[in-house]
Amino acid sequence: MPRSLIAVLLILSASAAYADDTCKSRAADKKLAGAALTSFSKKCASDAKASCDQQAADKKIYGAAKTSFTKKCVNDAVGS
Repeated sequence: MPRSLIAVLLILSASAAYADDTCKSRAADKKLAGAALTSFSKKCASDAKASCDQQAADKKIYGAAKTSFTKKCVNDAVGS
């Protein structure tokens, strides 16, 4: 198998694993419900926003672009 094909497969499998690591999927894995689910979801979303804000700052994204980037980043992390 060519090395480039192996590299592409590794990247795709890594991105698929990352895509499945959302707040919703982790809550389902933990079988959370009720108040525990609400608390976990709020903390996870808060942590995601902080992480996305930091990523925007690291990439020097400001203004409307930062708002758009952060919204997409948080939605991806939460699993909306």
